Amino acid sequence: MKKIKTDFLIVGSGLYGCVIAERLANVLKKKVTIIEKRNHIGGNCYSEIDEQTGIEFHKYGTHIFHTSKKNVWNYLKKFTSLNNYKHQVLSNYKSKIYQMPINLETINKFFNKKLDPSTAELFLKNKTKKFIKNNPNNFEEKALMQIGKELYKAFIEGYTEKQWGKSPKKLPSSIFNRLPIRFNYDKTYFKNADIEGIPLDGYTEVFKRLTSNPLIKIIYNKSFNLQQKYIVNNAIVYTGPLDKLLNYKFGKLEWRSVKFKKKILNKKDYQGTSVMNYPEKKIKFTRIHEPRHLHSNRKYKEKTLIIKEYPELNSNEPYYPINDKKNRLIHSKYVNYLNKNYKNFFTGGRLADYAYYDMDMTIAAALKKFEFIKKNLK
Repeated sequence: MKKIKTDFLIVGSGLYGCVIAERLANVLKKKVTIIEKRNHIGGNCYSEIDEQTGIEFHKYGTHIFHTSKKNVWNYLKKFTSLNNYKHQVLSNYKSKIYQMPINLETINKFFNKKLDPSTAELFLKNKTKKFIKNNPNNFEEKALMQIGKELYKAFIEGYTEKQWGKSPKKLPSSIFNRLPIRFNYDKTYFKNADIEGIPLDGYTEVFKRLTSNPLIKIIYNKSFNLQQKYIVNNAIVYTGPLDKLLNYKFGKLEWRSVKFKKKILNKKDYQGTSVMNYPEKKIKFTRIHEPRHLHSNRKYKEKTLIIKEYPELNSNEPYYPINDKKNRLIHSKYVNYLNKNYKNFFTGGRLADYAYYDMDMTIAAALKKFEFIKKNLK
């Protein structure tokens, strides 16, 4: 392969890399080369069509775009329109179906009560009062403070242990912040999102539009390393994991990953929703995805596709950072080393930042980094 010559080299074709590439090409008229280790664009947001059913599915787990950030939506809507999908998650516990996040319906059904919002709040307050403390030290303590022992044991403990591969006592309390509780019958998952939906043409088409400028070139099936020489006029933007980039100089960062098992069923609808959680530890998978429900405007065959999600530890496809004190310290060492030793070398995105970003957060971070690059470009 010829030596890469470009104005900007971007490592990774996920949201962060593609948004920066689009801005560099369309605003600054710069040549951009993206190198991608996989054989497709889009990072973990990549979607494709299943040949047997015609159903479009998200290869790396269900992704729902949602945001309350006006600047993010004003940017993204130039490249896509969203359908009217509103995310709902259900939990299958002991063969009964419950609403998630925990709401008034979950509480009444689980405890066999007929509580109203105020009495439900008081009921749960009595369940949690013995666990209250000023500074919860871990995930379990935070969960018990919020929802009490019974709901925690049923819906949270087993799922969390499967997902993270650790006792909840060894996980940071901040992880629980992603799990709201409601004392009404609101079943929407992203309560505070002004905008929510799935791209009408699927995620992959969004990435194609982001990178459609002829100034952008994408090279697939290519890894990046610091030893290889590149002719880059301006800067490199790296979006992968920092520990691997520096050959684990300061130790390995811990990640949780997932694997997926697809199955075609000869029925129109398997579970009636796009995502169903399975919190019991005896069940090895954490959830079942049924992607036909993501595009209600499309007509599919009388078959459905289901995808079981199994958690894994530190596979070649990192998903979720175990963002505890030990790992944050390791990550900071990598960031400081790169800042000190490499000029015109920028990092960002979920993997490089070792952060649990939603899509809108990734786009917002990419737009901010572009403005920084533009301001400091010589």
